Amino acid sequence: MSMIGQRITVLGAGVAGLAVAQALARRGAQVTILEQADAIREVGAGLQVSPNGATVLRALGLGPALEAVALRARAVELRDGLDGDVVTRLEVGRLRPQQGYHFVHRADLIALLLAGAREAGVELRLLQKIDRVDLSGPQPRYVTALGDEAEVPLLIGADGLHSPLRQALNGKVAPFFTRQVAWRALVPCEPGAEPVAEVHMGPGRHLVSYPLRGGTLRNIVAVEERNRWVEEGWSLRDDPMELRLAFEGFSPRVRGWLDQVEDVWLWGLFRHPVAKRWFGMQPEGAAVILGDAAHPTLPFLAQGANMALEDAWVLAAALAGADTIAAGLAAYQALRAPRTARIVEAANRNARAYHLRGPVRSVAHLGLRLGGWMAPELALRRFDWIYHHDVTAD
Repeated sequence: MSMIGQRITVLGAGVAGLAVAQALARRGAQVTILEQADAIREVGAGLQVSPNGATVLRALGLGPALEAVALRARAVELRDGLDGDVVTRLEVGRLRPQQGYHFVHRADLIALLLAGAREAGVELRLLQKIDRVDLSGPQPRYVTALGDEAEVPLLIGADGLHSPLRQALNGKVAPFFTRQVAWRALVPCEPGAEPVAEVHMGPGRHLVSYPLRGGTLRNIVAVEERNRWVEEGWSLRDDPMELRLAFEGFSPRVRGWLDQVEDVWLWGLFRHPVAKRWFGMQPEGAAVILGDAAHPTLPFLAQGANMALEDAWVLAAALAGADTIAAGLAAYQALRAPRTARIVEAANRNARAYHLRGPVRSVAHLGLRLGGWMAPELALRRFDWIYHHDVTAD
């Protein structure tokens, strides 16, 4: 089905929204993005773009831009958080080197996606907070917080796990609090730091850190188990001392990083189900979701942004390759739902493995050490199904 001249409205100017808008516009669609913010600001912290996500960026023509702003990762190290010793090391730099495994600031990734979308002719409209979506008429209808409303022939929800379109398709589902909270912060990076993601594992908590922006910054995400309910969202600030106290039993390396933290954000980790319905058809239109709106994930496998990039490419390709919009959307969900559900569950398992306690923890670490010594490539090959997947070749 030709995308030339198709009018498409995308909700959200994040990774998923900008990527799908560009992928569709490059196939000839007339795409408008509605973003609730008043500007595209430098927010967030670090992201890991693994080869499966980098493949999509290169297919969109953004490979050189990615290399210009990202650091090529060399390895991921699992460390004992208490003494800092390396338990095992995964040489991710050897994975599909033509694509690469990258550390990138979220703002830099958004900037290169935005530039690509604008170059492709995508229109961006700011201050468009969507209050609700109605799928009962001939076409999808959205209503903004200011009361403006419009009907559109194809509406794409790329506006995160609180997406009004997700709710319109699936109803309201209460999330499950995982009894884990996470802090994120940026500190100056020590000169000459190796481009390695370090996962420091401890009883009931862990911390992930890696360099960003040419090694000038160090990204920190720290997770702690706790029973207190914490509001879901990314906009809660916290006292850096709370973070330091939570990890006071960790190695001097970790404590040295945390001593430099001046500004820290805190959010509660909630588990949401993968959506049952990803799209809906109407007499004269259709609506579909992707990214976190379809399959929110915990941040323990670094695949949130990568799944969004994969979704964007598959959705655009499925629509362009089908005879009808209905067939394209059905093919998109059939291709993406099983894979994303598997990744979400793998991330859930990592959350448990990072926080082991007592004798089980010692046995697990010993197994990782022996595995890294006897078969160093085996642990990395466990994730071939993620990193070697190429949606652009389907």
